[in-house]
Amino acid sequence: MTGMGCTDPENLEDLCRLIPYSPLLLLSSPLPHAGLGHSAELAFAVEPSDDVAVPGQPVVLGCRVEGTPPVRVTWRKNGVELPESTHSTVLANGSLMIRHFLPEQGGSPSDEGDYECVAQNRFGLVVSRKARIQAATMSDFHVHPQATVGEEGGVARFQCQIHGLPKPLITWQKNRVPIDTDNERYTLLPKGVLQITGLQAEDSGVFHCVASNIASVRVSHGARLTVSGSGSGAYKEPTILVGPENLTLTVHQTAVLECVATGNPRPIVSWSRLDGRPIGVEGIQVLGTGNLIISDVTVQHSGVYVCAANRPGTRVRRTAQGRLVVQAPAEFVQHPQSISRPAGTTAMFTCQAQGEPPPHVTWLKNGQVLGPGGHVRLKNNNSTLTISGIGPEDEAIYQCVAENSAGSSQASARLTVLWAEGLPGPPLNVQAVSVSSTEVRVSWTEPLVNTKEIIGYVLHIRKAADPPELEYQEAVSKSTFQHLVSDLEPSTAYSFYIKAYTPRGASSASAPTLASTLGEAPAPPPLSVRVLGSSTLQLLWEPWPRLAQHEGGFKLFYRPASKTSFTGPILLPGTVSSYNLSQLDPTAVYEVKLLAYNQHGEGNATVRFVSLRGASERTALSPPCDCRKEEATSQTSTTGIVIGIHIGVTCIIFCVLFLLFGQRGRVLLCKDVENQLSPPQGPRSQRDPGVLGLNGAGWGELGQLGRDEKRVDVKELEQLFPRAAAVGQPDPKPTPRPTAPALCEETQLSVLPLQRCGVLEEMALEAKAPCAGPPAAPPAQDGDPGLLSEGPAAQPAHSGP
Repeated sequence: MTGMGCTDPENLEDLCRLIPYSPLLLLSSPLPHAGLGHSAELAFAVEPSDDVAVPGQPVVLGCRVEGTPPVRVTWRKNGVELPESTHSTVLANGSLMIRHFLPEQGGSPSDEGDYECVAQNRFGLVVSRKARIQAATMSDFHVHPQATVGEEGGVARFQCQIHGLPKPLITWQKNRVPIDTDNERYTLLPKGVLQITGLQAEDSGVFHCVASNIASVRVSHGARLTVSGSGSGAYKEPTILVGPENLTLTVHQTAVLECVATGNPRPIVSWSRLDGRPIGVEGIQVLGTGNLIISDVTVQHSGVYVCAANRPGTRVRRTAQGRLVVQAPAEFVQHPQSISRPAGTTAMFTCQAQGEPPPHVTWLKNGQVLGPGGHVRLKNNNSTLTISGIGPEDEAIYQCVAENSAGSSQASARLTVLWAEGLPGPPLNVQAVSVSSTEVRVSWTEPLVNTKEIIGYVLHIRKAADPPELEYQEAVSKSTFQHLVSDLEPSTAYSFYIKAYTPRGASSASAPTLASTLGEAPAPPPLSVRVLGSSTLQLLWEPWPRLAQHEGGFKLFYRPASKTSFTGPILLPGTVSSYNLSQLDPTAVYEVKLLAYNQHGEGNATVRFVSLRGASERTALSPPCDCRKEEATSQTSTTGIVIGIHIGVTCIIFCVLFLLFGQRGRVLLCKDVENQLSPPQGPRSQRDPGVLGLNGAGWGELGQLGRDEKRVDVKELEQLFPRAAAVGQPDPKPTPRPTAPALCEETQLSVLPLQRCGVLEEMALEAKAPCAGPPAAPPAQDGDPGLLSEGPAAQPAHSGP
């Protein structure tokens, strides 16, 4: 719609009948997207269009509504209802007339902005598409034509640029006289370019660019064209003086892609698409010597266009390219349909729109923006609107508004909520009380009316932070007015509401209520331990960021297993997942304890036992008897070699004898701390209290036993290691630790005080002689991480003898 030129604004109806392009005449031609068949109760037959108005002149914005009367029509400007005044008036047919259009000037009031027609009847309210109204303007030239010198037979080009609303019409004058458009050598491009090919002497003169629209007419500075004598016939490479520009247009506009080429002989200009697709012939024409014109562009015309200037008869050519982007306003491929649904059920509207760029879809309920939340859901990029558990408050007209940078469209549909006679009202006084960290008790009272046909209740449950689609239900007997909801998550808010059901349908939903489950102390964290060296442990577990949110974290304790007191607690945040313990005793067994805590208290601890002895042996690798020690001064001596051989043979003999007669007991007693902490094979009822202490069942008892210097006799040894009896030791009684070294072949059993180690150990006593038997149990292999137990201290893992 163009700006109106009404001259008698006092009689509005007569005035608009005199205007040739008045919306009153347009009303007989409904827009194709009016959507009358989609919401017969209330819909637009004509919607306002974008327009450019002349300052000081009247302008009319068309709007016509069809629907069940009475229908009230109002207007909004920039989202705010426009009051009735002498300056703007709503006509009888719903159109809006602005008597004297005011342009935007500084801070003074202006009529420029986005306008919407609003229609309302007893079924609901609908809002038209937005129409942008701008004042007609004309700027000064920001590019004037420049003086040009050309040779006869050559090419001359003049260009001017100016902005205006509506887009100015560009014409050219030569010596103040409009140029002859019938001259085929003169090409006028809509963007303000004049091309003259095959220059002749009579083309010399002064050229002016003339721009005009409804706002003004402006004339550029003059530019002189001077045509010199004919040029030489020497060969000139083809050259593209001006190539195509990047263009962004809307569908149905005309695209002008310029290409001006020179050379001798005159080059041949051709066009192609960079993607290889054909340009086509419909709506395509070549203007002048090489300009490509595409009229009535569509989205399919978008692409990169290549202009090529070829020397005739050769493959010599030059190219230039420009991108054409064609936008399409949003339009609907599927309109929402009016529906009727029983109360308590689900209503769904579907609206699909297309355009370039892809449009954004929003929903309105009686003219107000409708967002997701509560029982309203939006899916598939807002193309699907779902309303669950509908009630009387949901009965309205719903609009789908599709909008992109090229324009907007709207379509509407009505939701009718059906009510069966005699349905009960909603349950009342719904309350939810937290019972534990996983349970909430919900109570209510029966509805006020129509309670005789109630067959039961349905309780609707979901996390308060979850979307409605994650809701679930639990059925309740009609005689029960409370229900215990279990299997909930601790410290979590939940939403509850309830409906009463009859054979004819459900009541409306009760008012929702919220309740949060009680908190609880966190569970024991999973813990693993890795030996990094002879005196360093690395503790690993999963981070719990939620602990930090609930004023919590981790507490770490550790101690040598032979001691009663722990070092700690070491406080760690919930986001930490590892910690290194260093400077530990390489010969000790350590007990490590990790627990998580929050504002509700401390959880159970995870306990691990770790031996560093294997790591220290691996790093040191120094056996008690260095059977292969050789004197540095006798390495080249034959005597030294012989003595070394004898020493080696002797050691091997003693090793074989030791393995034959003592390996079984030795392995059980001295293999590693892992076996030292293993529980006995017999039933729990047959275990000696001292045995329980040895296997980690009660480290407090172990400390007490250590203080009493309790020693284990042979019967306890047989109970702890049943297979040890088969060794057949001649003296089962334990003997004190000798104060002097014994011979290398002597082997004795001794029991260390419990406070020092807490485990039995068979000692291979070192002799001062250079030869002694090797240790019966090899050191832990490199693959052994030193992890002894995966359970808590009261239930150590059992590896067996």
